Amino acid sequence: MTTEIGVGDTIAPSTTHQIHFWYKMKGSSMNNSHITHTYRMTTAVLAVATTVLTASGGIFSSTPNTPVISCRVESERTVLTADKPESMMVKVSLKGAERAILDDERSPVNMALVIDRSGSMSGERIAQAKEGAITAVKRLTSSDYLSIVIFDDKIETLVPTQRVTDKETIISRIREITAGGSTAIFGGVSQAAAEVRKNSERGFINRIVLLSDGQANVGPQSPADLGRLGVSLMKEKISVTTIGVGLGYNEDLMTRLAAKSDGNSYFVENNNDLPRIFTSELGNVLSVVAKSVKVVVRFSSGATPVEIVGREGTIDGNCVSLDFNQIYSAQEKYVLIRTECAPGKSGESRDLAKVDVHFHDVAANTSKKVAAFGSIRFSEDALAVRESVKKEVVREAALNDNATMVAKAIVLADQGKKEEAAQILEKQAAKLKKQAADYDIDELDKEADYQTFNATNVKAKGFDARSRKENVQRNFATQNQMLQQ
Repeated sequence: MTTEIGVGDTIAPSTTHQIHFWYKMKGSSMNNSHITHTYRMTTAVLAVATTVLTASGGIFSSTPNTPVISCRVESERTVLTADKPESMMVKVSLKGAERAILDDERSPVNMALVIDRSGSMSGERIAQAKEGAITAVKRLTSSDYLSIVIFDDKIETLVPTQRVTDKETIISRIREITAGGSTAIFGGVSQAAAEVRKNSERGFINRIVLLSDGQANVGPQSPADLGRLGVSLMKEKISVTTIGVGLGYNEDLMTRLAAKSDGNSYFVENNNDLPRIFTSELGNVLSVVAKSVKVVVRFSSGATPVEIVGREGTIDGNCVSLDFNQIYSAQEKYVLIRTECAPGKSGESRDLAKVDVHFHDVAANTSKKVAAFGSIRFSEDALAVRESVKKEVVREAALNDNATMVAKAIVLADQGKKEEAAQILEKQAAKLKKQAADYDIDELDKEADYQTFNATNVKAKGFDARSRKENVQRNFATQNQMLQQ
């Protein structure tokens, strides 16, 4: 049976061992009679304080109401080989509650659309971009704010931020957009941010949606420049979603801006897909269940975090911290932490980490927190060690490692080092094949086949515009847990 201590802290230790750990973290002590008393008291109130025990031993914690975020701690293996130091991956995941969100329940949206109207956007491309923007307008309500910025070599605020009450006027302004000129992406996003800031302190979901088909060639224009802008906007709780259209845009710039601001990124080769992509993005924005999410992972003695894989965050001693701007309904976001574990004696159990998650519950319009524990044990039994492997953690770790290596191959191919790039991809394919066979994970086998195909093409001709964009986009989706379109 699962028990819970301190509903105000929403911490749910399920064993005597975890109860002692919780009190140790609080700076107190507790004997077994206290634990028994707490257990009985807690059992009596389970009807109003529900907790869920995950299969891995981690805890989903909750308040008396169904939580909008559940938290889980999983290690690559729950049983480690006794008497030797071990390195393993630890996965801390957050899951947004799956629920239908009505317009009168969701948090209002404060959105800016940034549309490239440079010369390359002419014809069907600008027509479909306008249809996509109109789709967005139709999905919003009078509780939402919208602004529209258009750019070529000049920046124009087509629709200043305003409540979405007069949709017909906004739509008519969108239909007036024509293409011509160069591409000032940085300026367009900066102007959109200025519009969003006018309402950014009012509890809205803040989002900029950038659509462009070209290379930035006016003002700051490198991926690093746009990445720094993304970091700045993230601090202001403004996310930027980027939509790259066709084969001529800079995918490094677009994904960097999105990743640094905790937004989404899309590669749209077919102009006709633009309305669908706008619909998908609006669906995400309108399904936010939590925002301003802060995660702190405190590793216990004997476990040392050494690397955060695929995400931005900080390591300070045994403490790992990172932020998410928002969590969508039914979405899982996670962080992978490479961890060194000190040796343990056979039969010994050890606390691994405690996770605290602070967030703003959008529906309740209030701040909340949940917490979770992770633990490991040690054994001389090789079979027990092998059977404790968590395939999900192995899979995510392998795919994130693969994304890192593919990114290195792309850099080498860009430098004309096709053979070296292909060798990296071939090694990745072999590594993934072995992991797929060792752990019976079909997804890794499929990824190995994809990288074999990649290696063959890269060796012959490098990455062409399409394959480069596909690979950069796949890496982004893996490392940022982007929902399927």
